[in-house]
Amino acid sequence: MNEYLFSNIETGMEESFNTLITEDFMNSFRNITKDTNPLHLDEDFAKSKGHKDKVVFGMLTASFFSTLAGVYMPGKHSLIHSVDTKFLKPVYIGDELTITGKVKEKNDLFHFIVISAVIKNQHNEKVCKAIMKVGIDNG
Repeated sequence: MNEYLFSNIETGMEESFNTLITEDFMNSFRNITKDTNPLHLDEDFAKSKGHKDKVVFGMLTASFFSTLAGVYMPGKHSLIHSVDTKFLKPVYIGDELTITGKVKEKNDLFHFIVISAVIKNQHNEKVCKAIMKVGIDNG
């Protein structure tokens, strides 16, 4: 876990990590949220809607923005203020995702940063993007 303080952050800094989407992720997310939409649970239903398989919950994909801020950029001293998310392509079980965040702005008065974040699949296709405002302690 990174421990960037506000004073350590510079515009242009970037962090990223990878994760593999598994059936266990889907089951855990469904158990927490109680989302039983057949698009996420029924392969035949998903295929009838033009997908190659069950579609991963969009909010499961977007939840990795929390990991980005809370573990990688800035890490331990962060508190997410807002996340403006756009879903670009479906994600499927077995996809390997790369989550990347880049500091676009630093607000010295209120001690927050603006992060431009993107999630790409193993084919380097953008599947989700976000603009995040993240507050940071200064130690």
